[in-house]
Amino acid sequence: MAAMAALPPGPLSPPGGGAADAAGPEGAEGLFVLLGAGLAAASHPLLYVKLLVQVGHEPLPPTIGRNVLGRKVLYLPGFFTYARHIVEVDGKRGLFRGLTPRLISSTLSTITRGSVKKVKAFPLEDMEHVSNKDDVKTSLRKVVRETSHEMMMQCVSRVVSHPLHVISMRCMVQFVGREVKYSGLVPHVLGDVIFLWCCNLLAHFINTYAVDDNFSQASVIRSYTKFVMGIAVSMLTYPFLLVGDLMAVNNCGLRAGLPPYAPAFASWIHCWRYLSAQGQLFRGSSLLFRRAPVPASFPMD
Repeated sequence: MAAMAALPPGPLSPPGGGAADAAGPEGAEGLFVLLGAGLAAASHPLLYVKLLVQVGHEPLPPTIGRNVLGRKVLYLPGFFTYARHIVEVDGKRGLFRGLTPRLISSTLSTITRGSVKKVKAFPLEDMEHVSNKDDVKTSLRKVVRETSHEMMMQCVSRVVSHPLHVISMRCMVQFVGREVKYSGLVPHVLGDVIFLWCCNLLAHFINTYAVDDNFSQASVIRSYTKFVMGIAVSMLTYPFLLVGDLMAVNNCGLRAGLPPYAPAFASWIHCWRYLSAQGQLFRGSSLLFRRAPVPASFPMD
């Protein structure tokens, strides 16, 4: 669940155009905007809880449980318990705090990506799809060109929509006042770029060297390789998402961005090093089974 929430919105759509292709470019863009808005609204409570966990807000005490070996461990509340607490304090509407700027950011990102597709630097009609008949050099050249095009679209849409992303993050932690800056932009862009290149290159090499053309379902497997690789790669790039979100709310006059939740970071690299030293670069990556730090006095049997 957490992996899916971390995925950048670009390259992971399953194959097949369906109704979007039949509706034409304008209809397809409108359909993607509506689908994106619906997905953002449905997943917003999950993102809200994840952000509060990322900034270190733990209003509920851990509970005692047992691991697979039968030893006692402390578990922090999972998503459903945390969400229930938010409803008790802030009502059901509280789960959707910050949704409006997030919807605007998502819409702006989709429209920007559609506009970038039309620029002459990387015309979409010149994109060549990888074929089984291509040699290694030709197929790799096509993958590099396609990934470069996707990278440009993702970077431009990220820069354009990032101020609204920051507003949404700060609304969710009840930020009032202060100016909006491009806080956390660099780690977000770096995470997007690394995600795109790793995902596309891994999918290319797997489709080229691991999937046998003689296998009857080879085409089906190839069509979903990038999607599956995206889920795996998103876990590796999660620290960039975490650092970007923390920098978006850090030292902005907001309680969740100040000690004791976090020090005032001088840069995103400072934030990364701090989280790495604390062993928390993957904090919030899972919202179902969350282990709590075990105090020295805690009984282990």
